[in-house]
Amino acid sequence: MLTTVKDMLATYPADLGDVDREKLTKCIEECIACAQTCTACADACLSEGMVGELTKCIRTDMDCADICNATAAVLSRHTGYDANITRAILQACATACKACGDECSSHADMHEHCRLCAEACRSCEQACNDLIQALG
Repeated sequence: MLTTVKDMLATYPADLGDVDREKLTKCIEECIACAQTCTACADACLSEGMVGELTKCIRTDMDCADICNATAAVLSRHTGYDANITRAILQACATACKACGDECSSHADMHEHCRLCAEACRSCEQACNDLIQALG
């Protein structure tokens, strides 16, 4: 996947403008990875014996996965680009990743899937914030 995102951005026939391609690529990759991790974490939480105590974690995982998927899709489209929409969805994604990372961290000592999810969320949050800074 890592080269696929970069390769697809390189094939775009129009100018991408001043966007930092490296940060854009990293952000798309992190969003896709985070969405997958959050989806898997929510599913793993549903398999735990104490599923009732993980309701907030499951909900946060699912919300984060949906927002990360939407962010990756918006970042992958460049025709008719609107910087305001891009900034808004990146901020929403960073916010969702922070919330999910915090929630999963609270279960990380008991559940390895939550520890891994928290790491993926932190990485995606950072990539979103880095891209926001690069956009100006």
